[in-house]
Amino acid sequence: MRARNESSLRRWPMRESTLERRLVRLVEELGGEAPKWVSPGNRGVPDRIVILPGGRTIYVEMKAPGKPLEPLQVRWARILRRLGHEVYKIDSNEDIDRFIAEVKADEV
Repeated sequence: MRARNESSLRRWPMRESTLERRLVRLVEELGGEAPKWVSPGNRGVPDRIVILPGGRTIYVEMKAPGKPLEPLQVRWARILRRLGHEVYKIDSNEDIDRFIAEVKADEV
């Protein structure tokens, strides 16, 4: 049997789907929901609509770590912000932690 050492272990990048599952779980722990937003004919809309207690709704675009927003995603973020909505781009566990902390801070 071959011994495993650090050089034989590969570090796989975090997947967008893994981050997305964690975000959904943490939002649900706050008493909210985070359904996928699918809008046929409207490419580039954010991936998730975070619906929180108290009537707060936030749009979230999930990306693989280090991946930038596509031009249509930037366009949709601008439109939503111009209409007074909150929009977040999340591409790391740190971003998720920051998002949850901000949401909790605004509850008080």
